[in-house]
Amino acid sequence: MKKAYTKDGRLARLMRICLALPEAIQEPAARHASFLVRKHVFAYYLNDHHGDGIVSVCCKVLPGDNEALIAAHPERFYMPAYIGPRGWVAHRLDVGGLDWNEVAELVVGSYQLIAPKRLALLANSDRAKEAASSPPVRKNEPRRKRSGPVKK
Repeated sequence: MKKAYTKDGRLARLMRICLALPEAIQEPAARHASFLVRKHVFAYYLNDHHGDGIVSVCCKVLPGDNEALIAAHPERFYMPAYIGPRGWVAHRLDVGGLDWNEVAELVVGSYQLIAPKRLALLANSDRAKEAASSPPVRKNEPRRKRSGPVKK
């Protein structure tokens, strides 16, 4: 289950961005994921939510910013069900020409709105952008042989 869950490169990249933020954790749920800081959600990864066929990340934004983003770029942003009217916006991850730096900025902005003030001040958009552009760390690489004597 875990391997199938992390196969999606978009989720893996989003995980690197979100988990680069102070005290951020992830809670997986089927094909979706929630990213939290001190028990408060700052981002959702949605994959085919309610059968809509869309892959996106939902983030908290300042009042009115969700409607402005959707009006300016309707092909990339949409109002997510249930949480959209409460100041959240969804950024599509399944469209061509996706700018991961833009995704990182959106996630960091959401984190800064949700996190406690001291943690919000530590949030660094440069570190999140670096995580967005860095290649994934491979955990299944073969182990290197020891150079010293083997214990029996």
